[in-house]
Amino acid sequence: MSDPCDLLAIDADSEIRRICDWIMTTVARTLGRRGVVVAMSGGVDSSVCAALAVRPLGRDKVSGLLPPEGDSNSSSPSLGGELARTLGIQHESHDISSALSALGCYARRDEAIRRLFPEYREDWKCKIVIAGGHRGGINFFKLVVQNPAGEQDERRLPLREYLEIVAATNYKQRVRKTIEYFHADRLNYAVVGTPNRLEFDQGFFVKNGDGPADLKPIAHLYKSQVYDLARHLGLPESICRSEPTTDTYSLAQGQDEFYFALDYRSMDLALKFHGCGLPAGELASALSVTPEQAARIYADIESKRRSTRYLHRSAILLEPVFAADDAA
Repeated sequence: MSDPCDLLAIDADSEIRRICDWIMTTVARTLGRRGVVVAMSGGVDSSVCAALAVRPLGRDKVSGLLPPEGDSNSSSPSLGGELARTLGIQHESHDISSALSALGCYARRDEAIRRLFPEYREDWKCKIVIAGGHRGGINFFKLVVQNPAGEQDERRLPLREYLEIVAATNYKQRVRKTIEYFHADRLNYAVVGTPNRLEFDQGFFVKNGDGPADLKPIAHLYKSQVYDLARHLGLPESICRSEPTTDTYSLAQGQDEFYFALDYRSMDLALKFHGCGLPAGELASALSVTPEQAARIYADIESKRRSTRYLHRSAILLEPVFAADDAA
């Protein structure tokens, strides 16, 4: 095989035109809305979605939202603001920390953490990291904490504490989505979802949080392709070279640490190879890993699809409500 990355090569100009045409048709005709709302984290996915929306709709029909909270990276609002100014779109900042405190997001998370680390206090930091799966074991999660002196400790997370910490932090995505739909309703706009193919395929989103949206312009694109579009669209270099993060926990945390266990470039290739039906041996050569490791990567892809199928489901009905002629 030639360069494996050739499998991910796209014609950026053609793809941008295709997406922009689709956005215009979807917003104006299918959804009947006047414009779109985009929550901008400063990451490449939301930035590309905002830039793509501006082209067909115009800058006055794209509303940007910056929704930081207490654990957000300090650079997130500034990157989002820089993008909004570059695109010339209106934007608002909504710090959701007080809302999250009132809902018990931080308190419930900290209660669960203290069952493992009784000394944990509000001035400590934390994150969850994934382990096990690509080394031949079963995926499990570890909790990493850091005290104000910068000293770190980690312990394997029991299921109860893992579920409670994740449930508490999921408040963040759900509150943000509530704000997005408030502004969408206020303006008669549609809400743009910003997952790339890797996140969408592998279920890396929160149900009724960052999962729901009215349109998802880049869900068919691999993360590497999204970066290609960002550069082609002339987005700020700070965004084009940013590394994917969860921006959910107070300790710096890459998406590979929390969920994928591989960097996005390797995961893109693995997902592409898997989708093309290529044997694990070819993936092993492309990633410079053993065939056994490549087979485990394929198995992990399939496992995540099975375990996150619930996230993609809409509400299940006892029987169809709309007859075929009614739906038409």
